[in-house]
Parts: sequence; C-alpha cells; structure tokens
Amino acid sequence: MRRLVRTLAAASVAALVLPLLGLVSTSATADEAPAGRMASQRQIALATPGDFTGHGFDQCLAPTQSAMDTWWKKSPFSAVGIYISGDSRACRSQPNLSPTWVATQVARGWRLLPIALGPQASCQPRFPRYQDDFTISPSPTGGYAKAAAQGAAEADKNAADAMAYGIGPGSTIWYDLEGFNLGDTHCRESALVFVSRWVTRIKEQGYVAGFYSSASSGIKMLDDARVQRPGQFALPDRIWIARWDGVANTSTTYIPEDGWRPGGRMKQYLGGHNETWGGVTINIDSNFLDLGAGSVARAEGRCPGTRLGFWKYPTLSPAAAQPTRVKVLQCLLIEQGTYSGAINGAYDAATVAAARAWQASRKFSPTDTFEKRHWTALLAAGARTTIKRGSTDESVHRLQRALNAAGAGRFKATGVLDAKTEKALRAYQARLRIAVSGVATPQTWNKLQQGK
Repeated sequence: MRRLVRTLAAASVAALVLPLLGLVSTSATADEAPAGRMASQRQIALATPGDFTGHGFDQCLAPTQSAMDTWWKKSPFSAVGIYISGDSRACRSQPNLSPTWVATQVARGWRLLPIALGPQASCQPRFPRYQDDFTISPSPTGGYAKAAAQGAAEADKNAADAMAYGIGPGSTIWYDLEGFNLGDTHCRESALVFVSRWVTRIKEQGYVAGFYSSASSGIKMLDDARVQRPGQFALPDRIWIARWDGVANTSTTYIPEDGWRPGGRMKQYLGGHNETWGGVTINIDSNFLDLGAGSVARAEGRCPGTRLGFWKYPTLSPAAAQPTRVKVLQCLLIEQGTYSGAINGAYDAATVAAARAWQASRKFSPTDTFEKRHWTALLAAGARTTIKRGSTDESVHRLQRALNAAGAGRFKATGVLDAKTEKALRAYQARLRIAVSGVATPQTWNKLQQGK
C-alpha cells in the first residue's frame, strides 16, 4: 500500500476489506441495525473474510461511522481495509477504530480486511528506523535468524492486536510488505524468511495468512519461491496484489494465472484518489476481491417446481399467453395474496381477475393484459434492500428478473450480483437518470416497483 511511514511525517497506507462472517449475524444487509444489538456484539470474536467476489476500498484511517453508513447505502463497495497492527503505520492512532466499530460494520454487511504493517525489507529505503531491526543475520545453518525471529514476534503482536478488536481466529490477517529491490539477493532472501516465519506463526495462532505487496517485488518474490523452490518456504494462504493498472480483476502479468487460484487473490488496481458517494468524499485505493468460494447464492426456495427466471417476460392476454410465464405470474400472485388457484399455466378468468386486483393494488389501471411494466413491478416486489456486487440474498433474484423484464438485462437469474448484473443495473440507472452506482438502492427499487 502506498501509505507507509516514509519518514515520521505522515502519508497514509491503504488496504481492502472482507466480510467478518463469523459469529456475528450478517443478515443486516438491511439499511439499519439496532444500536443495542451492535453494542451487545462488540465483545464477540469475529472471523473474516468468508467467501466473496466484489469491490473493496482501503484507506489508512478507519472512516467514521457516519461515512461508513453512507457508503454502504450509496457506494459499490462491500469490503473495507483496516490497519489494526504494526509500528510502520502512518495511522497508528485510529480514533474511529474499536471493537464496537468492527462489530457494527459486520452487522451492516461490510467485509473487513485487517492489515498489519510492521518491519519492512532490509533494503527498503523509506523505513530507516526499521532497517536496523530487519538486517541480514545469517545463522550457522545459512538462514536469516534475526529475520525469522522478527517474523514470529510480529505475528504474535498482530494476532494479539486483532483479538483486541474482536477479530478472532479463523480471520485472515494481511501482512503489508511494501515494494523493495527484488534484485538485492540478501534483501530478498531475508524478506522471504521473515514472511515464511510470519506465515507459520500467524497460522499457529489460528489465523489465515494473507500477504500484500507490489506485483513486481513482494508478490513476484513469493510466486518465484512457489514455482522454483517448492516446499522451502511457508507461503501465505492468500495474496493481495498491488498493481495499479486500472483493471478490476485479480490478474497481473508479473505472475502466472495458476498461483493462489481459485479463491486466493485480490488486487489493488487503482491508487489514491477521491471518490464521493452520498455526499461523503474519501481518498481511497480501489480493490477487487475474489476470495474463498466467491459469492455463492443459496437455493431460493420460492415457488417449488416453477421456473421463475427468464430472459424475457412477454405481454400476456387471454388471446396470447405463454404457459411457462403464466405459471410465474400465478405463483407470484399467490405470494401477493390475490390468487389462490392452481399453478397450471392457464391465463383463465381467475388468473386475469387476480392480475387485475394486483394491478389496482399497485395503482396501475386494471387491464386484462399483463405487460412489461407490470412484470417489472411484480418481479421486483419485496423489501428494498441495498445490494451490490457480490451480494447473494433473495433480493438479488428479484433484481435480476426485474432488470430482464425492464429490458436492461438478458441473463440468468443466479442469485449472485455479478458483473453482468452490475452492468445491467448501471444501464438501468442511466436510463432512468438516477445515480449510476451499480448499487440497488431504495431509489432504484422504487423505480422498478413502479414498473419503470
């Protein structure tokens, strides 16, 4: 990350985020979570990150609660990096960060990525006060004993600091090793030993080992060790690649595609810049995550035996009705309480009457036809939950089908808000001239439920 202690004057370091999916319920993708529940959770050890594919941001200082609340509702980000440990941090003072802050974000739905920024490579020129602590010290067996000892000690410190914030074993802790001269053999080898011992020790403490560095130095160093010297060093479970190429994926030309896949990569693809969401501006780095099994939807459980998702939802009329779509209509009208007949695909008098009743209840002029605007509104019906890239709950199915009906998309309703869904959502928002964010906000849901 770009914000280490370069001198004792500040810059600021960056990082990303992942969800604390552990012992705290993350059902609160709802827009509000009771303060009492938040407070009661502050002592619970949380495990992070879980399975997720989506967008994240990092900033050295943990943002205020107000900023986090606004960005949850308005921004495309679901993950946020927090610097919890390490004496090289420019932001060692964290006025907003606390166990309560951590638990509050998790309850809201944020995925947290705890970052440690301690001793750096011995040839790192920007950290003079750590060069003496991280010098090359060969042991009688040819190893780097001092680097190994520092790695173990730093892991113990990082684990203790994580637990103090309520981030317990099972979480991924990410060690930030800033860029250095990979061509300096002694520097590289001592860094490898440090990282290897840190990885071993952090895992002994029960945590998952993550590692952040530039693609051309620290990441390449580890991948070269993986390929050329298998088994010689303990390697992290997950890597965080710093490569500011502007591409929101987890690839880089510095290492081949097979390393740490599937589910072991994320990438910081854009460096420090200001973004404003909901009137709140934060200077961030942008990241893309693809961790664990990725975002995976549960079985929906609605309308058993009836297929609900289609690319198109044509107009239905007594003279021209498609049985497969009529079954969808009948099932959803049962859920809406206006139909009680069989799901038989017949656009008969009972179905027409139920459709007209539903239209009237939604302030449409009742008609015997069931048209595009009706489909869009009916398929979107339900809670106006804030969802964004990587979301997987029931509301994603509703959003995907409603976007198809509205003509903004043409894809399978998977229950995962993926790249195709995000693109369709942005296109729909642009068409309606509302804030284009790729986030299904209450305003977006309102338009869909009006049949726009």
